[in-house]
Amino acid sequence: MFDSMRNSRFAIVAALVILSLVLSACTVTIPTTPVAPAGDAAAESSAGKWCSGVNIVFFPGGPAGGVFANNVYNGAKQAEADLGPSVQYVFSDWDPQKMIAQFKEAVATQPDGIAVMGHPGDDAFSPLIDDARAQGIIVTSQNTELPASMAKYQGAGFGYVGAVNYTAGYKLGKEIINRYQFGEGDRAMVWGLLSQPSRGERTQGVIDALKEAGMTVDYFEIDAATNADPAAGTPTFTGYVSANPDVKLVVTDHGGLTATLETYLKAAGKGPDDIVGAGFDLSPATIAAIRGGWTDLVIDQQPWLQGYLPILQICLTKVYGFSGLMIDTGGGFADAENIEFLAPLAEKEIR
Repeated sequence: MFDSMRNSRFAIVAALVILSLVLSACTVTIPTTPVAPAGDAAAESSAGKWCSGVNIVFFPGGPAGGVFANNVYNGAKQAEADLGPSVQYVFSDWDPQKMIAQFKEAVATQPDGIAVMGHPGDDAFSPLIDDARAQGIIVTSQNTELPASMAKYQGAGFGYVGAVNYTAGYKLGKEIINRYQFGEGDRAMVWGLLSQPSRGERTQGVIDALKEAGMTVDYFEIDAATNADPAAGTPTFTGYVSANPDVKLVVTDHGGLTATLETYLKAAGKGPDDIVGAGFDLSPATIAAIRGGWTDLVIDQQPWLQGYLPILQICLTKVYGFSGLMIDTGGGFADAENIEFLAPLAEKEIR
């Protein structure tokens, strides 16, 4: 009996040893730090932060220090600090023609990657992006989609970070209808950018949702002066309200104009409860307007992420060969109910 027990124990021990050997042969050691590819990228990523040595040109979109553009810039600066690339920032005053000229200048400097605002649209941008890709420059986009270029170059790192423009506009319009019960014959002013390819789809989404509910929509194109300096649009707004005293809703499809809603309404002699104000993007001025009742509803497309993630995208593609990511940042609304939670972040120009 003793021999039988000893043999049984020996068999168990032997089985465990064999199992251990099998498992050790099958085990893959997972490194604690990313393994960069061989060559220059590997040397760069090992020198300090993992994206060190990568040169990027980044377009925040609007004027330096402007509403929305500064949030984008802050996100990009944080990514630069976290990841280690060298980044040049190019401000464009939201001018598509300036963006095109600046993109050509950026390509001439031969950076590793360029992150662009897509406002000029595919027709204007596609041949320039083709040329950049032919020179080995990674291109990705933020804020406004460039679907043709993404379809062509997503495998080479062309991604998109921002709201899906038509969807975001339509969602805002539907949310307005659901909250405020507007309907047949109610008048709305929509102030947007229909003339810009891709970017104008957001304005169209708002208009479609309001018209589906039977509202009368008066559309105004944001002119170049107001696009660069929202205060320049005050005469347009006051003139419209004076001529249309029955207007019940104004939607500003532009972060800078949304931040100026309180100014517009006061200049038109209106109080905080006279016209429902809705628009896009948070800022310190918009927070104050929501608190005071001047602005009622804002869709937040989280511009800080539109700065941080394109820098990350270029680093991921340059160092590790990752393809382009599609990231929709435009999912939530800000109003009087949640503004106190969002306010500290927006005041730091993070949200």
